[in-house]
Amino acid sequence: MKIAVAVDHAGFPVKQMVIDTIFADGDEVIDLGTDSTQSVDYPDFAKKIGRAIQNGEVERGILVCGSGVGACIAANKLKGVYAGICHDTYSAHQGVEHDGMNVLCLGSRIIGPELAKEVIKSFLVARFSGEERHVRRVRKIRKIEGEFNS
Repeated sequence: MKIAVAVDHAGFPVKQMVIDTIFADGDEVIDLGTDSTQSVDYPDFAKKIGRAIQNGEVERGILVCGSGVGACIAANKLKGVYAGICHDTYSAHQGVEHDGMNVLCLGSRIIGPELAKEVIKSFLVARFSGEERHVRRVRKIRKIEGEFNS
């Protein structure tokens, strides 16, 4: 699976750990920046991940900012992006299995590196369940997206 990784300046200190964790699971990485701790704007990096998903370049993305909140809000503005903040393993896999989440948002100032690795692994191995109730609910989300993003 191809995974896009994008971070702002607050996420930069953990970027290599995120990339290494993805590689350790046997997945490919597309690094969308940033490349330093110099201040940048997280919406620019959320947009890069969103475009990579929309264009079919990657199946999923991992987006890191200080809290995870701003990046998540920005990412969810792009059609076809279903981002969630997860700082625990249950939410990371359940978000994919039940809700079709395709972007994991992490707060580098919130979560420690060892837990972050476990959350990333949980996100990467998860697959959408395909259960009727989850399909129905995701279909409703996409309908709302279509109605209000035209």
